[in-house]
Amino acid sequence: MLRSTKIVATLGPASSDAATLERMIVAGVDVVRLNFSHGTADDHIERARLVRQVSEKVGRTVGIMADLQGPKIRVGKFKDGKVNLEKGQAFILDAECALGDATRVGLDYKELPRDVAPGAVLLLDDGRVVLDVTDVRGSEVHTTVRHGSVLSNNKGINRQGGGLTAPALTPKDMEDIKTAAQLKADFLAVSFPKTGADMYMAGELMRAAGGKAMLIAKIERAEAVGDAALIDIMKACDGIMVARGDLAVEVGDASVPALQKKMIRMAREHNKLTITATQMMESMIASPIPTRAEVSDVANAVLDGTDAVMLSAESAAGKYPVESIEAMDRICIEAEQTQPLTLEQEFLNRVFTRVDQSIAMAALFTAFHLKVKAIASLTESGSTALWMSRLNCGVPIYALTAQTGTRYRCTLFRDTYPLVVRQMPQDRDALLAEAENVLLANGVVKDGDLIVLTIGEPIGQAGGTNTMKIVRVGEHRRLLKA
Repeated sequence: MLRSTKIVATLGPASSDAATLERMIVAGVDVVRLNFSHGTADDHIERARLVRQVSEKVGRTVGIMADLQGPKIRVGKFKDGKVNLEKGQAFILDAECALGDATRVGLDYKELPRDVAPGAVLLLDDGRVVLDVTDVRGSEVHTTVRHGSVLSNNKGINRQGGGLTAPALTPKDMEDIKTAAQLKADFLAVSFPKTGADMYMAGELMRAAGGKAMLIAKIERAEAVGDAALIDIMKACDGIMVARGDLAVEVGDASVPALQKKMIRMAREHNKLTITATQMMESMIASPIPTRAEVSDVANAVLDGTDAVMLSAESAAGKYPVESIEAMDRICIEAEQTQPLTLEQEFLNRVFTRVDQSIAMAALFTAFHLKVKAIASLTESGSTALWMSRLNCGVPIYALTAQTGTRYRCTLFRDTYPLVVRQMPQDRDALLAEAENVLLANGVVKDGDLIVLTIGEPIGQAGGTNTMKIVRVGEHRRLLKA
């Protein structure tokens, strides 16, 4: 059975050999994530090469996402590697401290003393340690421990409610964008953007490096979740990632479920992609089966309408990377079977201003009411397939393209399946016949099935989709024989 929701899996020590990667792709991975927080440029280039090689061997199109590290807002190192902080004790975050102890620790982020004032609340190690700021003296941030725990080297720092001024793109990120362009990443995920300007800058750097990756904004700062900020960011990118880890620390864990639903809804309304991430199958790092809560979490993301669900440590460093993908696959399929089709309702508040977008919407409406077997979008850029994938009409969308980059980008579009058209004849009838042959060869349709085709004329022009055709498979061949 076809799965509409895509699966993104992070590569790491548990999943970087050819044999494991092949099993993961067979199990259902649609996009692999290269986490630039770990490893060298050469590591990422080699992993990308292996992904292309193995996916070609298996016969599946698998996209590649480069995920930038973003600003390192972390404590420094301790003499003994860690300390135990007790409730009520005084503790200093000192930008000039070299090695920490039970009384103070250094900072990777030297600007922290300028970003906080007495009354601010700092959350360390994903909220396991909570510090109340009592004073700021030069390079020192004086705090009192509200909730204590063991604090080890290089743990992250968040400020409750946001407000840290660290730029989204660090010098390391700028170099990593060049690496992402070199390995021909299909998607570039930008960490901690606060405004659309952060995404515009990432896009300019990617283009300057010769890359064509679609931009994914990771929404993980409190400043980014307001409606105006979200829309500003969405205008500058191709999709968003609901990055629930840092986001939950900044806005409070109880706020995240509603924010997730809002972000996915807004993204779909603005024709943007969505990825739901962080701890989706966390227990499967060490267990061959997920918890019931994790099953519900993945299913709810599917029901929210997310384009993709993502595995992080589960596939990068866990004991069961393949089993995690298999579990996610069956949960997605089961959840999708219960989704109601409400196409007319979704159309009511839509305004179509472009010819190609109007054709895409007409194809959806027609496919929904005629109950056709498939929608086939002959596409150069993938835009028509993207627009159609924003609404659920219950009919699979096949993106037929001769452009390799377009085929890889479509791997993240919900309910969309890229297929290769080896040749793009300039004659319309010949091209439609070629599209029909591709669908038949891939077992998507059989003679007598009804399909909806979209195409642009003149042929081969990106953004030029201007024709919809309803076709009964095999009818054209029968007419030629007659």
